[in-house]
Amino acid sequence: MSYLTFDKTLLINLERSLTKEMIRTNRAGAYNYTTLIDCNTRKYHGQLVIPLGSEPGSPLKEDNYVLLGSLDETVIQHGAEFNLGIHKYNGNNYAPNGHKYIREFDCNVISRTTYRVGGVVLSKERMLVSFEPRVLIRYTLIDSHSATTLRFKPFLAYRSVNALTRQNDRANTSYEEVSNGIVMQMYPEFPKLYMQFSRKCTYTHNPDWYKDIEYYKEQERGYEYQEDQLVPGCFEVPLKKGESVIFSAGISEVSVRSLNSIWEKELERRNARTDMFACLKNSASQFYKREGKKCYLLAGYPWFKAEARSEFFALPACTLMIDRPEYWQAIMDETAIDEINAFINKEYDKIKLADMDAPDALLWFVRAIQQYARFYSLEEAAKKYGEICIRVIEMYRKQEHPRALLHNNQLLFVDGRNTPATWMNSVEDGRPITPRTGYVVEINALWYNALKFVASIHRVLGNEQRADLMEYQSEITRESFVNTFWNGIYLDDYVVDNYHDKEVRPNQIWAASLPFSPLDRKQQKAVVDICTKELLTPRGLRTLSPKSGNYRPQYIGGQKERDHNYHNGPVWPCTIAAYASAYMKVYKNSGKSFMERMLVGYEVEMSDLCIGTINELYDGNPPYKGHGGPSFAASVGAVISVMRTLQEFEN
Repeated sequence: MSYLTFDKTLLINLERSLTKEMIRTNRAGAYNYTTLIDCNTRKYHGQLVIPLGSEPGSPLKEDNYVLLGSLDETVIQHGAEFNLGIHKYNGNNYAPNGHKYIREFDCNVISRTTYRVGGVVLSKERMLVSFEPRVLIRYTLIDSHSATTLRFKPFLAYRSVNALTRQNDRANTSYEEVSNGIVMQMYPEFPKLYMQFSRKCTYTHNPDWYKDIEYYKEQERGYEYQEDQLVPGCFEVPLKKGESVIFSAGISEVSVRSLNSIWEKELERRNARTDMFACLKNSASQFYKREGKKCYLLAGYPWFKAEARSEFFALPACTLMIDRPEYWQAIMDETAIDEINAFINKEYDKIKLADMDAPDALLWFVRAIQQYARFYSLEEAAKKYGEICIRVIEMYRKQEHPRALLHNNQLLFVDGRNTPATWMNSVEDGRPITPRTGYVVEINALWYNALKFVASIHRVLGNEQRADLMEYQSEITRESFVNTFWNGIYLDDYVVDNYHDKEVRPNQIWAASLPFSPLDRKQQKAVVDICTKELLTPRGLRTLSPKSGNYRPQYIGGQKERDHNYHNGPVWPCTIAAYASAYMKVYKNSGKSFMERMLVGYEVEMSDLCIGTINELYDGNPPYKGHGGPSFAASVGAVISVMRTLQEFEN
């Protein structure tokens, strides 16, 4: 039995099975995402979802688009039909209830669903072709005592993940035959969709709209949740015991003779999920996105883009710490550094990475290089990245950063009153809900750390005088940091004019965790202790102490309510790496067993919600239900970092 296996008892219970999802990507933006029983519950769900609109001259807005929503299968034997599909319709009706035939779902290497219908045992496996917008689904007739035919009904959506569709006269329901299948193009601004099989099939064209399909996850969030999808007709393929057929859906025609070899080659690329680390390693690699010659790390799936802060925060864990240095090189060396140079040179039209101007984004970049130095050596980091790190620091020092000012006390000052300046960036009516402004604690902790690290780079490069100058400046920064933020018990969250924000938030943990901390040992322990006492949960640190009058622990309700709660109580797993690092610095080996127990909370998440990965955030109170992005790079990277930290102490 694999690490991720679910049996019939769970799968036929809709209350439980509909909460469990699976997402796979092709590392170029396309994805396959649905529940374990193939009942779509979000508008983001689909068998084939691909990014469109970035091509020059495209009439489409740049976004992800659901082309193939579902593929319903029917087993036909002795004239009797058993439909394996399931959809939710108006009135809380589920049909055709094919989940009752499921006997097992496992995801050892790729996802596999096993159905049993009378004497028929059928397996269904799916994967995406790497770097190509194509989904492959293989059906194998494991057992059958008589002639069996499989019928397939494709449900076409042809819409953005942020929209829903209804029956309309614009839809082109015609088709053309291609090898072992058909090709359709519902709307002229969209690409064609090729649906083909590895074996000869019979296609019957009978276009019909299936109406009022519902997505209850959207209903919960207060969005529109009903749509119609077009079923153009059905395919039929006869199978004998032991035979397989592969279904392909993509935006280009495929040689049907090659489908079996494509399947085998893709299968060789996959790694087994035998434990939590293997799951997280697989999850981390899903965030890679190649765009031509460039490569990015997406902030998450399914609705996130590539964002500077998130990319630099998660990149070391999602590449170096899972033994994928080639992706560090593709993302950092071949893409990010060019865009950082373009930003410094004010060539903004050359930048694809979002939020590069965030005040702390480039400080997270320096932190990523610092982790590279620890992984290899300071000399190697200085040789490869010393120049760009120095350029970044000089941009701040020369007051050339558009959103961060360096004051005479050598602290960075940011304006977060009208535009969010930090990762706590939710807004209402265009204004920050948590207006962290002025001197912000984690930004200035990162600034001090960056100054010290770049001073060490100068020394390696033989720039002793510049290193001494930066060390001198960093000492002023350290003194100013303590005088500004330390209130005798813990660190204030931000300071502006005479106002000191004394809310207990997790942002202070970075000041204790970074390799170069502006705090002494006693202060570091105090920060760790208050975070442990007021913020720590089995999923990470709360974004606000329960003692605060603003504490709103549950991420529920409509958009406005969720935005208000976003950073005012829910737990963000991305904080756990900094906490673990600070905790181990303070308590050393005696803290190892405690942090190992903390990982148990994430082990549970491997088989809950979006399986094999970690959500963006969780409720601040038990049972710590997951919310937000189903698969989030910063969360995955943070837990990988904790495992790496514990491994280092073990060694």
